Amino acid sequence: MLNMSITFFVIILVARYLGPEQFGILAYANSLVALFAIAGHSGLSGLVVRELVKHPKTREETMGTSFMLKGAGYLLGFVFLVIFTLLTEEQQTPEFWILLILATSMLFRPFDVIDFWFQSQLEAKYVAISRTIGLVLSSTFRVGLVFTGAHLILFALANVLQVAIESLFLILFYLFRSNLSPTNWKASLSRTKELFSQGWVVFLGSVFAVIYLKVDQIMLKWLVGSEEVGLYAVAATLSEAWYFVPVAIVASFFPKLIKLKESDPELYKTRLQQIFDLLFMLALLVAIAVTLLAQPIITLMFGNPYLESASILVVHIWAALFIFMRAAFSKWILIENVLIFSLITQGMGAIANVFLNLLLIPEYGYIGAAYATLISYAISSYLALMFYCKTRPVFWMMTYSIFLPIRYLSLFLKTSKL
Repeated sequence: MLNMSITFFVIILVARYLGPEQFGILAYANSLVALFAIAGHSGLSGLVVRELVKHPKTREETMGTSFMLKGAGYLLGFVFLVIFTLLTEEQQTPEFWILLILATSMLFRPFDVIDFWFQSQLEAKYVAISRTIGLVLSSTFRVGLVFTGAHLILFALANVLQVAIESLFLILFYLFRSNLSPTNWKASLSRTKELFSQGWVVFLGSVFAVIYLKVDQIMLKWLVGSEEVGLYAVAATLSEAWYFVPVAIVASFFPKLIKLKESDPELYKTRLQQIFDLLFMLALLVAIAVTLLAQPIITLMFGNPYLESASILVVHIWAALFIFMRAAFSKWILIENVLIFSLITQGMGAIANVFLNLLLIPEYGYIGAAYATLISYAISSYLALMFYCKTRPVFWMMTYSIFLPIRYLSLFLKTSKL
């Protein structure tokens, strides 16, 4: 919550200072970096934590192999992004330098494997502290840039500074808490094959997830322009700020659901339906409130230059209906051990988003991108579940939740008659 509050405040300050066009350039560059950084994800997170817990004696080999896999992936992403920048951007332009600067952040990302070790030791607080220190120092730097009237390029440098500080403190805490050193890590070909053979499904799922999260801003820049990206990025930031709510709620119920699955399957289904109901109602209330207050919210926080973002926000916020319920579906996938459906549904969402952006952006601009996002989320998190017998019961649960207002109204009318 602290990190989100700081991030949100800084985004407002930086967006107001830069204006829609320059803020759009920065948002586009960040989205492009996220897209090229996909190769470094490797689908290792849960697997590495599991291996560190189950086989502590081989931790140096596990850490070294994970570092090598992520390092190779991020290095590949860095090289391809540099080549892409040289081929597509005019040299000496702000876009050119910002992309090159932001690309260097990928070189620090392999040290994220230290996060896996802390998770395995139930000491995630050290990761949180590292992230917070990096965020606070880089945010202070960004605020200083705003008040000194700095150039756009320096804001890209602030992003790299944040990642570098996070990595430095992760290393320091690792040395302090583990009494080990990254110099003792060693890579193994057999462990590489083992981890990659198990993690490819998660890896591809993360690829598709990043595509349909970031491709709208990239395609807006290519098909329309930087100013539209800035307007869209502001609306998307306000819309996505709510997405932590379902994750927190579902995480609190997750251990109980696991136990109920084994001990009382019928009660497990009942509780799962109740969670879908709760998430849908919360999303509906958020969507209605934001829709009604979109214009004053945008004007108050970002100023008149971003007034057009309100119309984007009114569309984009309704994706919360499906994102909120998706949080419960993601846990259902883990409980039922059907991880392949995460890959399938995210893949359908990514393909739909790219196709819809190509279809709608040239005609409707940023509003088209907002509708493309809404529809693709509906496809990946709801409609796709209808086509597979294993996920169809969850589709009907979600459908039942969608009719919750009508169910409550019907119950109210029956009670009134009685």
